[in-house]
Amino acid sequence: MKIAGLRWWIVVLLFLAAVLNYVDRQTLSALAPTIQADLGMDDRDYANIVNIFLVAYTLSYLVSGKLADRIGTRGSMVLFVAWWSVANMLTAAAHGIRSLGAYRFLLGLGEAGVWPAASRAVSEWLPARERALAIGIYTMGATAGATVAPYVVIPLASFPYAEKFPLVQSVLGAGAGWRIAFVLTGAAGLAWLLPWLWLYRLPRQSPYLGDDERRLISEAEALTRDADEGAPWTWGRIFGSRVVWLLLLGRLLTDPAWYFYQFWFPKYLNAERGLSQQALTITWVVYAAAGVGSLLGGWLSGRLVRRGIDPPASRMWVMVGCACLMPLSSLIPAADSTAAAMAITSIVVIASLAWLINLGSLVIDLIPRHSLGTVFGVVAAGSTIGGMLMNTLVATMVSGPATKPAGFLDQSVQAVFGWVLDAVAGKGYAQWFILMSILHPIALLMLFFGGAHRPHRADNQPAA
Repeated sequence: MKIAGLRWWIVVLLFLAAVLNYVDRQTLSALAPTIQADLGMDDRDYANIVNIFLVAYTLSYLVSGKLADRIGTRGSMVLFVAWWSVANMLTAAAHGIRSLGAYRFLLGLGEAGVWPAASRAVSEWLPARERALAIGIYTMGATAGATVAPYVVIPLASFPYAEKFPLVQSVLGAGAGWRIAFVLTGAAGLAWLLPWLWLYRLPRQSPYLGDDERRLISEAEALTRDADEGAPWTWGRIFGSRVVWLLLLGRLLTDPAWYFYQFWFPKYLNAERGLSQQALTITWVVYAAAGVGSLLGGWLSGRLVRRGIDPPASRMWVMVGCACLMPLSSLIPAADSTAAAMAITSIVVIASLAWLINLGSLVIDLIPRHSLGTVFGVVAAGSTIGGMLMNTLVATMVSGPATKPAGFLDQSVQAVFGWVLDAVAGKGYAQWFILMSILHPIALLMLFFGGAHRPHRADNQPAA
């Protein structure tokens, strides 16, 4: 049996994996007020839990990319999805800050792996002119998951289990609703493994690939075969690569904007604009905008490639437009109404995700396939480091000076950036919105003058 457009069915499976990835991730932030009340957590505790997740995410990026390169896309994706799904289900057993942190750490170890594995799948199945759109589609899965999560998990958390299902209440105890949410969303990931195992093979091994599509993929592969030859990159070559450092720093500077909308924006709406737990379902607007940005960013750079512009340069042109829109961030806290704030936020998020899609596409454009997963993981580690810095900074802005002993993450950041934290402590969210307005323009200048847009594969010459 041949399946028409099989490469796009592969992209659909990546999309669904990203949906599940973000549903599992966003379950905590969507239910943060409820879980914080049940477990006695303040905002600094919440920030530390998020940072613990991001520490695991960072460590996993460094290992999972290499693992994906070694065992292949199919097997590595099975490992990552199964791991994070079980970890998410285990979160239902959390009864304090330490246990919650342990389960979120396990979740982070699994969730990071999907992105280097997905980048390998795109490089194996899609020609260059379709890659940014494919990345946009599966990244839209992340935003779709974040959009769906509040509508799934908030009703689960609010359901009267003691009255309707007393057995469930007696087994799970206090917080039965949010615990059920973690169990069910984790189980969905295990169900995803069945179609993936059935459908995914390398193009040359797939019994479902039609002749015309096989020829298209083979022709695209031939264009990059020379650049992809040679031994896999060593750690020394990776960390000695100018392009790798440019891409890593680009994500470190700009990904914190998207992390903020995932982890803190619902709390901002609750604390600064008075939205209730139920009213936070309005965040679907933000995630829908992120989906638009994911598709638009991939489609625009794909159009430029079709017009004959080199893929890296096409990504940079789209990123220029995105960087010009990001200064609108500074207007969000001053907006007169929640509706106006959400409208401005939507524009900013569209630009942020279109930027992210094209920055991710640059990695695939510039790095040989044999080392793509490893390098993608290293570059993405910059993202999570930036996210951890953002979490600590925003927590300090909204909470003021610490009243509890600092954890090891807070101590580490305080040692390096203590003077910055002291300057912004207790001054609210507005400062962060202003800072977000300049991060992308700074990163754009760094990438441009560093030469990331130039039409070449990354560091083709042997490392010195």
